[in-house]
Amino acid sequence: MTPASRNRSLAWALLSGGLFAVLAYLVTRDRSPLDAFDVEGRRLAEWADDHAVLVDTLRVVETAFGTIGMTILTAVLALWLVVRLQRWAAVLAVVVMSATAVATTGLKNGLGRDRPDWQDALNTHTNFSFPSGHASSTAAFAAVLVMLLVLFVRRTSLRRLGITLTVAWWLLVALDRVLLGRHFPSDVIGGALLALTIFFLALAFIDPRPRSTAAKAEPLPEVFTSQRRLAVILNPIKVEDVGQFRATVAEMARESGWSEPTWQYTTIEDPGTGMAERAAVSGADLVMVCGGDGTVREVCAELAGTGIPVGIIPAGTGNLLARNLDVPLYLRSAIDVALNGQDRAIDLVKVGGDGIEDTHFMVMAGMGFDAALMEGVNEDIKKKIGWVAYVVSGLKSLMFPAVKVEIQIDDQEPSVHRARTVVVGNVGFLQAGMPLLPDATIDDGILDVVIIHPRQFLSWITVAMRVLAKSTIVDETLDRRTGSRVRIKAASATPRQLDGDSIGEGRELHMECIHGRLLVRVPR
Repeated sequence: MTPASRNRSLAWALLSGGLFAVLAYLVTRDRSPLDAFDVEGRRLAEWADDHAVLVDTLRVVETAFGTIGMTILTAVLALWLVVRLQRWAAVLAVVVMSATAVATTGLKNGLGRDRPDWQDALNTHTNFSFPSGHASSTAAFAAVLVMLLVLFVRRTSLRRLGITLTVAWWLLVALDRVLLGRHFPSDVIGGALLALTIFFLALAFIDPRPRSTAAKAEPLPEVFTSQRRLAVILNPIKVEDVGQFRATVAEMARESGWSEPTWQYTTIEDPGTGMAERAAVSGADLVMVCGGDGTVREVCAELAGTGIPVGIIPAGTGNLLARNLDVPLYLRSAIDVALNGQDRAIDLVKVGGDGIEDTHFMVMAGMGFDAALMEGVNEDIKKKIGWVAYVVSGLKSLMFPAVKVEIQIDDQEPSVHRARTVVVGNVGFLQAGMPLLPDATIDDGILDVVIIHPRQFLSWITVAMRVLAKSTIVDETLDRRTGSRVRIKAASATPRQLDGDSIGEGRELHMECIHGRLLVRVPR
């Protein structure tokens, strides 16, 4: 954390803490300025009493987000952050929630303000009133959630939606306290100010962003003297602020001993191939590519066999190659791995078919349902809601008609199947860690094939359960094959995709795994 950001956090803590101190003085010294304001709480509570359904709902909210509920939410959030390797964010969440709970209890007892005499008769609260514990705990939790959304959610629309829902949730709990008559309005405001004070204080000293692990590790030995020339290929529509991204990369490159990066932007006409070729010709020692799976595929295919390592900065919707290589999705962490990680030789898959030029893919190719799903994704919706667009398209495409396919593995005799989709993978996992091809490894020289044919709509549930359980059972519904060469021939024109990009309908795909063809940067 920079001194400037720490000073900003301290300034906000001072402001909210000062306002809380003024409010605490006014409510505990019988000062008249708040009397007219707090008495509005009686009118709101009396209005709520006339609506039995509303009162019942408010009581549920009160119970759900009490001490036990918020403790469970905090534990779940912290555990999820630890699992996602965001340990410092987890530490910040636990510190903020714990400190808020302790401070609220201490101030309640120290200030000793009595509860309103008009509170809901059921489960009447007898402890002190200022500040509101519900308001402080939910405000602290909401502040942590907003921080996480700002840090880790790249898509503006999703980030705004998340922040809106978080603030609306806190307002619901705050209104609950006033409408049930448990607290004066000033109690609720005081709880929020106390929570914000503690949050900003903690944020000033605990940086929630992932730490640079590679930069602190011992330097990897170089087998040749490198000038550490860095080239960056960027799909500019995949980052919100190109200038800020460039500044971040330049700063981190300088700190890691790399040269000032050269920059090239992809275009609709050239999604990365020409840029990768120019970077190789210019003598780059590392090519960093920032974009989705399509951009990454183009750059990697061009740099395959050159010995130039590729640093992947995942900025798309799927980011399947990055996920399967354990490259972090947080931009700064991914940049750190690209600059300071270790090289890993991975496989590339050569692919051809009717109506397409020979090309390559890195992740998966498919014919049938999965390709129809990719074709059906509305790009405008995808820009707004990200991966949810794939869910919408998938629901529309679930009953894509089965086709007759002939599959040949290596030099074996071809086999004939009925299938709704056939997927050939260089990696094993989809989004959310779904193990579609659990035995696939990106550097084993082998392709993994899955043939899926659910006969009825509800059969997809069985398929999903078997996939999630990594079942080894094979039958007509879900079959698996492996080999270094795969040829798929359909009886009729069928949608096809490479790394999530639709390549149009066709009847054939033939693929060959090229072992250890590409160097990529991965975490140490």
